[in-house]
Amino acid sequence: MIGGREAAFAFRSTRSSSPVASQSSKMATGRTQLQTFLWVAALGLCGTVLALLTVAFVRAYSARPSTAARPAFQALKDSQRRVEAAFTPRERRELKLVLQGAIQLQTVSFSADDQNTTALAEFGSYIQKAFPAVFASTFIQHEVIGEYSHLFTVQGSNSQLQPYMLLAHIDVVPASPEGWDVDDPFSAEERDGYIYGRGTLDNKNSVMAILHALEFLLRRNYQPHRSFYIGLGHDEEVGGQKGAKKIVAKLESRGVRLSFLLDEGSFIYDGIVTGIEKPVATIAVTEKGAITANLTVMLEPGHSSAPPKRTSIGILSEALTKLEQHPLPNLFGHGAEIMMFEQLAPDFRFPLNIIMANLWLFAPLVGKFLEQTPTTNALVRTTTAITMFHGGIKSNVIPPSANATVNFRIHSSQTVDEVLEIVDKTIDDKRVKIEAEDAFDPLPISSWDDHTFGVQVFRQTILDVFPEVGSIVPGVCIGNTDSRHYGSLTNDIYRFNPVFFKNTDLPRFHGLNERISTENYEKQVEFIFQLIQNSDINPPTESHASLHEL
Repeated sequence: MIGGREAAFAFRSTRSSSPVASQSSKMATGRTQLQTFLWVAALGLCGTVLALLTVAFVRAYSARPSTAARPAFQALKDSQRRVEAAFTPRERRELKLVLQGAIQLQTVSFSADDQNTTALAEFGSYIQKAFPAVFASTFIQHEVIGEYSHLFTVQGSNSQLQPYMLLAHIDVVPASPEGWDVDDPFSAEERDGYIYGRGTLDNKNSVMAILHALEFLLRRNYQPHRSFYIGLGHDEEVGGQKGAKKIVAKLESRGVRLSFLLDEGSFIYDGIVTGIEKPVATIAVTEKGAITANLTVMLEPGHSSAPPKRTSIGILSEALTKLEQHPLPNLFGHGAEIMMFEQLAPDFRFPLNIIMANLWLFAPLVGKFLEQTPTTNALVRTTTAITMFHGGIKSNVIPPSANATVNFRIHSSQTVDEVLEIVDKTIDDKRVKIEAEDAFDPLPISSWDDHTFGVQVFRQTILDVFPEVGSIVPGVCIGNTDSRHYGSLTNDIYRFNPVFFKNTDLPRFHGLNERISTENYEKQVEFIFQLIQNSDINPPTESHASLHEL
């Protein structure tokens, strides 16, 4: 009631004043109230900002390093009988010569129906000569699948342990000698410590590294405890239908279930991630989906002397221009790519560590930054690449048709249907027919935590072989691999090529001057050598009741 009397008094005083005094009083009161409101709002904003900053700093500096190893796994590893790699000079020379011999075999895939089958057959004979211990071992079974692919079953001494699988592919994309620093992209010439040639990074290096690591273990009288498979596909570059898919069918028929699978994919990025000094080992836990879309415009032909307002080529060109000028949305923060940046947060310098540890707040800003370059742009959205265009039959004839091929790589938060719907709305022209020739959704995201056996193995092996690596994080493979066919055999598929990768290496993939250093390749072989031994550990969390016996 006190407040009521004060209000009534104020009202009466105002009514008894002159009109000018009354207006002046109202203005003064209004200014006072506005000033009070602004001060309160400013204090509230400062308090909110302070609270946000406090949360941001706490999140940034409480995050744990991304290379943390699991103590129980390390203890088991230390108690296991180990075989040291310690490659001799003779073995290092052997590594180089055998890889060079593999590169010289031109196992090129031009298309699904056009492969160099002569070279693929020669490759099968070559590996039998190069790895005599592998092919002579009584506990290793070798099978040729789909005429040119290879499946190895390595029988471990403990059949109760669930097997895993290592993948690589034999075929390579075409390479013309124009523009190369060496005379022949299949010469495997060594220059300044590098072996040049198609397949040195994609992906004969992995094929030979897996087999050579196993060869060296056998020569040191090591028999694996845990069974594993090696799958070498011969048509990965053209879809894997005759190689990888047939290998999967064979394993499915035998009821195989895998603990994890490792294929090509990401690398150890050295000097590529802005704001991080030490190398970053990125293991892809998923890969993007893809659509190969054919766009076609059909019109009546005619003479060029009396052309219509729009020709089929002009209509299709406009549709393609719309696709390039209106890219699909930036989806950073909605897919698996955010896992990499969140786990890298402690390794960034200030203030990037604050930003990366608080992507709940800064994701739009980071997403805008990442879309500035082609490689990082591929992480944040479904990309659009116009790869082929055909139209016209003669210089004086109105073209009856025009067609183009557009390749989309789908962000992990989208689907094929969603992308096609956006594309149709973007073009917004019924004269343009859109057909998806080959399409599949992004792959499921594999497990990434301290209790996942494959993750434990990768972390420990990287720490064993690459102590200079500062971070081990999950990532996204922006290309596609044979591993996408293996989802029926395991939930945990990982993509990692244990090779140091610098900015200058980016254009070498499917491009000019593909190469690998001999030091890098030796380390890759050592990685597989140690991975096989680390995989032999029987983690205390593993259940034996449901494990597949070979």
